[in-house]
Amino acid sequence: MNVGDTLPPLEIAVTRTLIVAGAIASRDYQDVHHDAALAREKGSPDIFMNILTTNGLVGRYITDHLGPRAVLRKVAIRLGAPNYPGDTMTLTGTVTAVRGRTVEIRVVGANGIGHHVSGTVVAEVAA
Repeated sequence: MNVGDTLPPLEIAVTRTLIVAGAIASRDYQDVHHDAALAREKGSPDIFMNILTTNGLVGRYITDHLGPRAVLRKVAIRLGAPNYPGDTMTLTGTVTAVRGRTVEIRVVGANGIGHHVSGTVVAEVAA
């Protein structure tokens, strides 16, 4: 890998099931992640994905590309536009640093209303 290399994009269908399952799997029982009526009462047009699900999808994106023996050493992400059901999030990545077997990748996840997630991942690539 070299600085400037890009990872192939990964499109993820943002389904109601993915949002709810991710919230339950991460033990995030806030109603805005599973109850559309309560989410609307709180000002959201629908339920939306939690950060732990997003974090897991970012990790999957990196390990899908680097291989199952890659070790994520640091994941630093920030959320932006919510991921609502019926949208698609497209993850893209660019290598920003390479130090031996350690690689840093800038990751962006965009949906129909903007950037859902942005940040960097540092991973150690297997020899």
